Amino acid sequence: MRPYYTRVLGGVRVVVASKNRANRASESLQRGEQHLRGGRQLKIIVVGGTGTIGREVVKLLSSSHEIVTVGYDDGDLQVDIASKDAIKGLFREVGSFDAVISATGVAKFGSIEELSDEDYMFGLTNKLMGQVNLVRVGLNYINDNGSFTLTTGVSQKPRPGSSAVTMANAAVEGFVRAAALELPRSLRANAVSPGPVKETLEAKGKDSSHGIAAATLALSYKESVEGDRNGEVLDAR
Repeated sequence: MRPYYTRVLGGVRVVVASKNRANRASESLQRGEQHLRGGRQLKIIVVGGTGTIGREVVKLLSSSHEIVTVGYDDGDLQVDIASKDAIKGLFREVGSFDAVISATGVAKFGSIEELSDEDYMFGLTNKLMGQVNLVRVGLNYINDNGSFTLTTGVSQKPRPGSSAVTMANAAVEGFVRAAALELPRSLRANAVSPGPVKETLEAKGKDSSHGIAAATLALSYKESVEGDRNGEVLDAR
């Protein structure tokens, strides 16, 4: 079992899988804390804020920031990210904000022989373009120095049956790296790659010994929002 390392900033314990990663997280969060000590509370939209990871993100950030929790059919507001019009309606209702965290997006598992064109397009429309459009539309409403944090998943270590999912996730990672190069007004974009979620594995009756608790994964989203990382994929494993 590999060792984990921690750093504590402002009462938050950051748990990561390498000393270098721990040091980077500490430095990034320290700079973020210096900024927040100026008294600025951020208005953060958490899309997927009622899901397994999203709930922990909301819990972690709500003590310091104003949170708008967005779900598919629950939460403070609702949105179907597969619909660009629905995303526009969401941002119109929220108004100006400082950060978007997307802890949502779905794609289909299945073998190459089983998956149809529609199955592949489902992931591209939802997991990929749904999150891309949170950024594209959100540009019209986000405040200067704001940030977008998207969610990927299976991409670096694909497994059989994950071709559609891996394709969409890899595209999300490519998007944030490229978009960060041209975002205006000192805006930032990152993605979090959560890896296997302990609670999700348990809910499916699978071995969760290699899973990561959602509360631990939430720390990477905090780092993305409060730190100064830009154009990066934060590997929460």
